[in-house]
Amino acid sequence: MMIQIIGAGSWGLALANLLAAEGRKVRLWCREADQPDMLRETRRSPYYLPGVNLHDSVVVAEEVDPEAAMAVYAVPSHAMRDAVRALPFSGRTIRVSVAKGIENGTLLRMSQVIEEEAGECPVAALSGPSHAEEVAARRPASVVAASADHDVAATVQNVFVTSRFRVYTTTDLLGVELGGSLKNVIAIAAGACDGFGLGDSAKAALVTRGLAEMARLGVALGASPLTFAGLSGMGDLIVTCASQHSRNRALGERLAKGESPEAVQAESRMVAEGVRTTRSAHNLAVRHHVEAPVTEQVYRVLFEGANPHDAVEELMLREAKPERD
Repeated sequence: MMIQIIGAGSWGLALANLLAAEGRKVRLWCREADQPDMLRETRRSPYYLPGVNLHDSVVVAEEVDPEAAMAVYAVPSHAMRDAVRALPFSGRTIRVSVAKGIENGTLLRMSQVIEEEAGECPVAALSGPSHAEEVAARRPASVVAASADHDVAATVQNVFVTSRFRVYTTTDLLGVELGGSLKNVIAIAAGACDGFGLGDSAKAALVTRGLAEMARLGVALGASPLTFAGLSGMGDLIVTCASQHSRNRALGERLAKGESPEAVQAESRMVAEGVRTTRSAHNLAVRHHVEAPVTEQVYRVLFEGANPHDAVEELMLREAKPERD
């Protein structure tokens, strides 16, 4: 079975190593901008996961194998549509998204983007609390393989599961993709808590109410509320709001210290998915009449020039109400 990884960023490299170490045949598609020749020669990326060697068996190429049994899209969400359109695969190839975002404008999840561009094909998502840096270091992690087709989810599970990478399955593809995407918005707000030095109590309250907000929007769109209590919801939210590896949390921290979103993002090749997702999440909440106060304030800071300190005050001064509302 050939596994085609699309994208040689941190997550693409980590997953390529994870699979290759288990004896899987792995082909890694690498853009010219990511210097495939250097990656082939040195087995190290000049940009991502410094100090990590790419497994000797991984084939680095600028073309994909169209007959690969599985294509894993490890590209930023805003690049998903172009990647699917440019890199054709067989209708039998299982397409797996590991991107965590919602497309601006269309408000489509990544599995929907894949289906729209590729036509009828088996589609899944792999999501959960799993930073590339830790997976590459072979630290334990657990994720969820999601597909509307249980057999497809089980196939993805069997391909990725190892003694250090535990994989569960679910058919709630909608909930898993929303959880992985929306938690990045909440993580920006959590980072602002860190930047302002508001303390653990404030951050815990924000994360908890953020989870309620994620579930509220997810249920309005048709997801199971239980999914948001699992790995792709609460689990991913916890790690993204707490970890020093989290780009979204770090962005929020720097916003609180007075830096602009544009300046923070311009400094790094890494994508903070929460910025674009905030726009989509805000629009989804408005469209479906869902109360999403944390998302609303993050949106105001990122796109309307609101002061982060004022945004925190707005959240604290909201009308008091029962917790379950």
